Amino acid sequence: MKYAINGDIKIAKTFEYDVVIVGSGIAGLYTALNIDQNLSCFVLAKDRMDISNSWLAQGGIAAALHKDDCPENHLKDTITAGAGLCNAEAVNILVNEAPNDIKNLVSLNVPFDLDEHGELHFTREGGHSKHRVVHAGGDATGRETIDALSNIAFQRENISYCGQTCLFDIIIEEDQVSGIVVRYDDSEFHFIKAKYVVIATGGIGQLFRSSTNPVIATGDGIAAAKRAGAKLANLEFIQFHPTGLWDDTHKSCDFLISEAVRGEGGILVNNAGERFMPQVHELAELAPRDIVARGILSELKRSGESHVFIDITSKSEDFLKARFPTIFKECLSRGINISRDRIPVCPVQHYLMGGIETDFYGRTSISGLYACGEAAHTGVHGANRLASNSILECLVFGRRGAMSINSEESEAKTQKCEMKKGECETESEERKTQKSECCQVTTSLGVAANPEFSALPSRSRNEEFDLAAMRAEIQNLMSDYCGVVRSKQGLAFALDEVKAICVKLESVYENCVEYLETLNIATVASAVLESALNRNESAGSHFIE
Repeated sequence: MKYAINGDIKIAKTFEYDVVIVGSGIAGLYTALNIDQNLSCFVLAKDRMDISNSWLAQGGIAAALHKDDCPENHLKDTITAGAGLCNAEAVNILVNEAPNDIKNLVSLNVPFDLDEHGELHFTREGGHSKHRVVHAGGDATGRETIDALSNIAFQRENISYCGQTCLFDIIIEEDQVSGIVVRYDDSEFHFIKAKYVVIATGGIGQLFRSSTNPVIATGDGIAAAKRAGAKLANLEFIQFHPTGLWDDTHKSCDFLISEAVRGEGGILVNNAGERFMPQVHELAELAPRDIVARGILSELKRSGESHVFIDITSKSEDFLKARFPTIFKECLSRGINISRDRIPVCPVQHYLMGGIETDFYGRTSISGLYACGEAAHTGVHGANRLASNSILECLVFGRRGAMSINSEESEAKTQKCEMKKGECETESEERKTQKSECCQVTTSLGVAANPEFSALPSRSRNEEFDLAAMRAEIQNLMSDYCGVVRSKQGLAFALDEVKAICVKLESVYENCVEYLETLNIATVASAVLESALNRNESAGSHFIE
């Protein structure tokens, strides 16, 4: 199946840019800021900019900047957390280029928290041997970083932005990206023609019943890339954060209690107030996330309870309000004063280590198609992500992707100038005038004008199709059989069920975003289950009973 759209859709408007970036989280914004300012760039958000995994990121960004640390230590910790399955060259790039990207964020006015000497404040999180995690706003690193980057990005003349825009398909012509089809405001289809498409759409949390991801995290970029023929890798490695906030009223664990709480001295205890992680791993509460998650589940199985607790009552209320203002406020809204009360927690789906396979410059197996951030598989995380390496990956490989695009365009421009001297400067000036808001572009292109579109098969619409029920069924299957602990039998059963749902979805076409999201969830779930079945041994976050 190459496309989700069918031959009956009408393209209401068209745009043309040099680069289109799908996703306005840190990966998308940082990539845009590193694109040559002579290239027109269009950044799309599925919803608002404050609805993304990046915005919700609490902990911080890891980088070996402290005088007692070095990139070699960071590399060792990353590979250890990844169960030895990281790409060592990719990790080497990550840890050695990290300090300069943090310094660049400082120059871009990201308000990192400082210590009493006015220097960057470093904390320690699970799997780290050193204090190397910088943070902003206490526990609001993602929000503060996006605020700073977006303020600068959207003052750039070459960067345009549009929200409420959902990616449907990546259009391929002659094995080369030619653009994307999007649905704007769930009302009309637009075709965005671009030589380069960057997928920065984030995670796949909505494949599961409970996730720290927002509701828009339906794997759109990964699913569209798969339909277009791009290679995917390591989808079986899905991280379940050990400490989602448990609440019997909310019936979900969707709010994250940052690993930094344990890094600042929080301990895990059972209902009787007893620590259990020292018996599980030598690093106790600061062991890699997959180990802590399984340790908690083992304790819950033994006790028959539904949750354990983080105890950070050793710290004062003033300290906790300053260091963890978001967590303090959210817990207090649920009747928990974390300076006096233990915090109920349990594991919850959090992060995808696999994704669209890329090289060290964000290039995928399709010419012109790039990926960065959580939607990409760069190889740095292996079987389990080291805490606070996620935003770092967005920065390092988003920038490197932009470098590749800039280099390709520079070479192309040089060749063109040699062929037609004097025309390059004119074209550059024309590019500068391309910036326009989504609603201001009135050019239209009928589907019949594009052979790729007109070749799509029509699929009948079924009024009795229950998309919500299909989505819930997939979430139940993934949560029950593809969670923290798995079995071959359970994975095989879930795959058969999900494939049957995929067949149903591909036999019809519903002209709405709800249909697309359900199709994407089914598409990615099937790919995840296949990857999990293909890996026989337990490794990191892929743990087979």
